[in-house]
Amino acid sequence: MAKQLATGKRRQNLGFVFPSTIGTPIEPGNFSTRWRATRKKAGLDWQRLHDLRHACASFLLASGASPRTVMKTLGHSQIGLTMNTYTHVLPDIERAAVDAVAKRLFG
Repeated sequence: MAKQLATGKRRQNLGFVFPSTIGTPIEPGNFSTRWRATRKKAGLDWQRLHDLRHACASFLLASGASPRTVMKTLGHSQIGLTMNTYTHVLPDIERAAVDAVAKRLFG
C-alpha cells in the first residue's frame, strides 16, 4: 500500500490481480522474481505459480461451486480439462464423503 501511495497520480487501477507498482501489467521477469521471494518467505520453495490454479479449482469445487463455475473462473472452454486436470480431491472432503456413506449404510 505504501508503494501505491508513493507513486501518486501515476498509479492506475486496471483491475490486475498482480499489477506492477503503478498498476500496469507486470513484466513476467519481475513477477517471477517476486513469486520466488514470496514463496521462499512462506516456506514453499517447491510451489510453482501454476499450482495455484489447481488449488483454486479444488477449493472452489470443495466450497460448493459448480463445475461450470470453476471452468469459467479458470477460463477453460472444456469442462473435461477443468475436472480431469485441475481439480483434486482434498483429503478432508474425501473423508467426510466416506463417513457420510458409512453412516447412511450402517447407521
